[in-house]
Amino acid sequence: MAHTHKLIDGVKVDLTAEEIAELNALDNAWNDGAFDRSIENLRIQRNSLLKETDWWASSDLTMTDEQTQYRKDLRDITNGLTTVEEVKSVVFPTKPE
Repeated sequence: MAHTHKLIDGVKVDLTAEEIAELNALDNAWNDGAFDRSIENLRIQRNSLLKETDWWASSDLTMTDEQTQYRKDLRDITNGLTTVEEVKSVVFPTKPE
């Protein structure tokens, strides 16, 4: 993103080369962290879905094959993801009845 000016007391002032370099470095750092942010958000969603079904794994219950597969699919949902686009295209499995 090209930053070229700032406002000081309502007056447009050109940025110095150093200020432009600093802002560009901040933009690059933010963009470089995009995957980490997106995968973390996916994990938060996944963990929430797993938590909703933790009771299925109680010692006095037996999970169905569908329940076991659902939980496995959730745990494996982040495997092999390497780009923000891959993370955004993840489709969560359907929770069995």
